Amino acid sequence: MSSPLKAKIGPSILNADLANLYTESQKLLDNGADYLHLDVMDGSFVPNLTFGHPMVKCLRNNIKTAFFETHMMVSKPEQWIAPMADAGVNLYTFHIEPVEDVCKVCRLVQEAGMKVGLAIKPGTKVEELTEYMSIADLVLVMTVEPGFGGQSFMADMMPKVEWLRQNYPNMDIEVDGGVGPKTIECCAKAGANMIVSGTAVVGASDQRKVMDEMRNVVQSYLK
Repeated sequence: MSSPLKAKIGPSILNADLANLYTESQKLLDNGADYLHLDVMDGSFVPNLTFGHPMVKCLRNNIKTAFFETHMMVSKPEQWIAPMADAGVNLYTFHIEPVEDVCKVCRLVQEAGMKVGLAIKPGTKVEELTEYMSIADLVLVMTVEPGFGGQSFMADMMPKVEWLRQNYPNMDIEVDGGVGPKTIECCAKAGANMIVSGTAVVGASDQRKVMDEMRNVVQSYLK
């Protein structure tokens, strides 16, 4: 029996020209992106600062149907749930590290009509996710320290992906950080099916070719 999971490529628009965000995002979608990965940073949970719900809403007003995932690198994910739902976000992925009551935040995300994504930093043990897996739609394993683009891929995060795939065979497992054509096989082999790629896709001279190649590699490992 073949896997119910699909290989999906979600470019991180953090690496795009933010002054032309709509044009850049639309170009990525036209070139075959399966979804858009929107990095939201608050300057607290991570030292960097990006954009908030007004920008996401502007993007949604111009891009009506694409699947939006917000990766909430924020200290208080609960306070952004309603605004992001209003902005048209489909999947709300937040870090478990700063949150006291993860189940409560998951519930609030669901009540707001969004899917739930749970993210962990490189230093967080994957087993910490166990008690929340029944309410998660996706797990994001960071393969760099969150907060900045352009970092080197951490291959030693792959055992986390392997453990998740072994224990939760039908879960969407996403990797984010330094993922591109050179590191894609490593991710695919471990069991990731959703791939966030920044520089490698956004900066490519042929975005479609890079995304197609990576998707094909991932799909080949989904049995």
